[in-house]
Amino acid sequence: MHDLPSMTTKPLKPLVYLDHNATTPCAPEVVHAMLPFLSEEFGNASSGHAMGRRGAKAVELARKQISHAIGASIGEVFFTSGATESNNLILRGLTDLRPRRTRIVATAVEHPSIREPCRLLSEQGFDVVEIPVTPQGVVDIDAADRVINDNTLVVCIQGANNELGTLQPVGVLADIAHKRGALVHCDATQMLGKVPVSLVNLDADFAAFSAHKVYGPKGVGGIFVRSGLPRSAIAAPYRGGSQEGRLRPGTINVPGIVGFGEAMRLVEERGVDDSNRLRALRDDFEQRIKQTIPDVKTNGSLAERLPGTSSLTIPGIPASMLLANTPDLCISDGSACSSGAIEPSQVLLAMGLTRDDSEATVRISFGRNNTISDVRQAVASIALAVKAILIQMSA
Repeated sequence: MHDLPSMTTKPLKPLVYLDHNATTPCAPEVVHAMLPFLSEEFGNASSGHAMGRRGAKAVELARKQISHAIGASIGEVFFTSGATESNNLILRGLTDLRPRRTRIVATAVEHPSIREPCRLLSEQGFDVVEIPVTPQGVVDIDAADRVINDNTLVVCIQGANNELGTLQPVGVLADIAHKRGALVHCDATQMLGKVPVSLVNLDADFAAFSAHKVYGPKGVGGIFVRSGLPRSAIAAPYRGGSQEGRLRPGTINVPGIVGFGEAMRLVEERGVDDSNRLRALRDDFEQRIKQTIPDVKTNGSLAERLPGTSSLTIPGIPASMLLANTPDLCISDGSACSSGAIEPSQVLLAMGLTRDDSEATVRISFGRNNTISDVRQAVASIALAVKAILIQMSA
C-alpha cells in the first residue's frame, strides 16, 4: 500500500500555485507603485494640504486607468473594499428605495455575495427568482425571457463563473431586461484581467470588481454606475463622509487604489498575451489529465470559458481527500468564499451534477506566472494522489 503524505510534511517538490480564481499575487509593478503611499506619501486624500492633494491626484489617476481598461468614463467608477461589498451595496442601495418594482432576478450560479443578499431580500418580501443554467453552466435564455417581467427591478448576471469559468451572455440578458424596464447588475469580478471587459458591450447598468483577482492588492475593489442613471437610483446605505460620491464614504485606501490602477494598466498592456498563454496551459493540462485519468470529466467544457480555469470531476475521489494528498499543489474544491460549507457547490448542483460528483470536483485556475512544468507537476501529483486514495479506500 502507498503511504499517504502527511498534511504537516513539507512537500518535497516546489509548491505550485493553481488557485488564481481565489486570489492572485501582487505584480511587482503594483507593489512598486504602492510603496510610496505606504511610507512618505501617507497623507489622507481628503486633506487639503499638499500631501493630501498628491494622494487625491494618485487616486484620480487610478480611477482613470481602471475606467479606461473597462470602457467606462471616470465619473462612473467608485472605489470599495472589493466586489463582495460592491455587490451588497448595489442590491441594498436599489432595494432600500422601496421601489414599485419588487422582483429581483439572478442566475442560479451567482457568487454568494449575490445569493445571500438575495436570500435576505426574499425574507423581506421581495420576489426573488433564479434563472436556471444549462449542463454547461450557461444561463438558459428562454427561461430568462420568461421570468424577467415588467415588475423586475434588477437582473443580476455574473459575467464569468468563479468555479467553472463559464462566460455568460450578459449583453443578451441585458437586452431582455432593458426592454422590460429592468436594471442590470453584472458581477464582473472573474472577467477582469482574463478576458476583455467592455461595459459598453455588456450594456450593464452596474458592475462589481476586485483588485486581488488581477494581480492587485486585497481589500480594494470598485463599483461601476452607468452615467445617465438618476443619482437617486442607488440609496447610499452608509453615512459619515462625502468620499466616492457619498456612495461609499470613509477614508480612502490610497495605496490599495493606486495598486488597483497599476494592475489595470498592466492588464491593458499584457491582457491578450496573458489570455493566450493561460488558454494554452489549460488546454494542455486538460489533455494530459484525461490521458492519465480517463474517467475525469471537465465541467463547462462545451461552453465559452475563462482561458485559465478548469473544473474537473474525478468520480469516486472526494475533493477533500485529493487536496489533502497533493501538498505540493494549491488547488481548490470550489469557491474560496464557500470554503468550509457543509453543502456541496450550489453552482455544480445547478448545472445538474449529482451530490457525489459535486463533492468529487476540484478547480484549477492558472495564472500569469505558471509554466508548462507546473502543468506536468500538477498532472503527476493528481494522478499519484488518485492512486493512493483508491488504495486507501479499497483497503
